[in-house]
This record gives sequence, structure tokens and C-alpha cells, in this order.
Amino acid sequence: MRSPRLTRAGGLLAALAALLAVLLLSLAVGAKQLSPPQVWDGLVDETSAGYAVVHQMRLPRTVLGLLAGAALGVAGAVMQSLTRNPLADPGILGINAGAAAAVVSAIAFLGIGSFAGFVWFAFAGAAAVAVLLYAVGGGRGATPARLALAGAALNAALYSYVSAVQLLDTSSLDKMRFWTVGSLASAQGPIVWRVLPFVLAGLVLALMLARPLNALAMGEETAKALGSGPARARVGAIVAVTLLCGAATAACGPIAFVGLMVPHLVRALTGPDLRWLLPYSAVLAPVLMVGADVVGRVVARPSEVQAGVITVVLGAPVFLYFVRSRGRMA
Repeated sequence: MRSPRLTRAGGLLAALAALLAVLLLSLAVGAKQLSPPQVWDGLVDETSAGYAVVHQMRLPRTVLGLLAGAALGVAGAVMQSLTRNPLADPGILGINAGAAAAVVSAIAFLGIGSFAGFVWFAFAGAAAVAVLLYAVGGGRGATPARLALAGAALNAALYSYVSAVQLLDTSSLDKMRFWTVGSLASAQGPIVWRVLPFVLAGLVLALMLARPLNALAMGEETAKALGSGPARARVGAIVAVTLLCGAATAACGPIAFVGLMVPHLVRALTGPDLRWLLPYSAVLAPVLMVGADVVGRVVARPSEVQAGVITVVLGAPVFLYFVRSRGRMA
């Protein structure tokens, strides 16, 4: 009985080591390469040559990638458990698109251009799409196929709206175009501090829901017999997903496939138990997010490719593989 638990704990420690390595790489790699000693000096010594580069540019970007990656990974795991659909993802099912549509509306029609201004619009858009998706998908009788179809329709409609607003409001186009691709390049210290409480609240809520969602996965009646309120678990899951996706999307823009790839791959290591799946996703999703940002800085020097583009390039083939695998098992 102890062996699987010890194996999972050891795997989680290895994942934390991988995360630390990627975070250090993010601080060192960029237009100006820094050696590990220079990174350390830039972190602790205000008089060092690399202090401004590390503290003003790379550290906020790295921490934001850590927070956004954890938020999207855990949100994807919660959605997959709630909908019983291993292909569920905040980007694919339209949650990120709802936040993006609300933020783009705030930028174009209300002139709001700061995170503090449009974060509430991101939350409202994410929550509205989450509720609408659940209602259109069939509520308690929702099936993975119906949810996937409803999410695809909402995603297409909302991104069409975002594109239309960008074309019609050319004065806001420059402000929105990099944000809608999904990027960590505009990260600043104040944004990190403002997004932090929302992400922490969403992560804590999601971890508290691990047992109720495990029970709910075994069926409505079984969950009730185990003392878990299915309605409370569903509402809590929607609130957690809204907090996580709203904060990540407001700060970085809509980034797809992080919430799909990581929980699906982690499930092969830990099984469906959310008590392990959520912590693993919270650690490994930032590895993907920050790693994609580092790759984007390297492949197009001296310019860079946004992290959202890299995750799509990596995620689209993985998504097709998952779909084909499920088709063969059906």
C-alpha cells in the first residue's frame, strides 16, 4: 500500500526539481545571456550588472509564467474531472475565450487598458461561459460529446467576436493583438502581485474539492452516499475554474492546450485521483508554460515568439493524438 504513494511522492519531488531548473533557465536566457553566478548576483546584489535585467524584466515574467501555468493546469484538471471528459481544456471549451471577449470589450468600448481595470471583466466572461457551457451541454445529464460540441461552438463564436472587434477598432488593435495571442512579455511586478491572490484562492479551492470531485466521478448517488454534496462540488469547481482562468487570461491573454496536455499526461502517472493529479498539474503545467516562453525567446532571436504560439504548436498534435486514441478505444 505504501509503494504507490512513495512512488508518487518521489515523482512529485522530481517534478519540483524540473520546475526549479526551468525557472532558473528563464532567468538566464534572453536577449542577454546570463550565467548562473550572474543570475544569482542579479537576484541579491543591487550593484551587479544583471540586477536590472533580472528584477525588472525576467523575474516578473518568470513568476507570472509560474502562476499562470499552475492556474491553467489545475483548471484543466478540475474541468476534466467535472465534465468526465479527458479532452476538456479551458481554451478548447471556451472558458478562456469568454474571458478574452470580455477583456477585449473592456479595452475597445470602455478604454480600459490595465490589469487592475479589466481583471473583473475577465472573471465575468469566464464565469458566464462556464455556466453557459454547463447549461448548453445538458446540465447534470451532460455528456463529454455534448460538452465538447457546445464548447467548440462557443469558442468559435467568441473568437469571431474578438477578431471582429479588433478589425473594427483599429485604435485598440495594437494594444490587443499581442495580448490575444497569449504572452508573458508584458509582465510587470504590479501585475504579478495583483494576480497572485486570485490564483492562490483558486488553487486552494480546487485542492479542497479534490475529495468531493473524486466522489462525484463515481456517480451522483455514490457521491451522496459518501456525504459529498454534488451541487456544492459543481458550484465550487466552477468558481475555482473562473478564478484560475480569469486571472491567468487577464494577465497573459488566452493560452490554449496547457490545461489539456498536462493533466492528461499526469493522469498516466498518478491515475484519476485528484489528490495527486492536482498537485502534479500545479507543478508540471508551469514547466510547460515557462518552458514555452523560454523556447519562444530562443527560436527567433533577437525577436521572440509568444508563449501562446509555442503551446499551440506543441498542443495541437498532442490533442489530435488524444482524439485518435480515444477513437480507437471507442
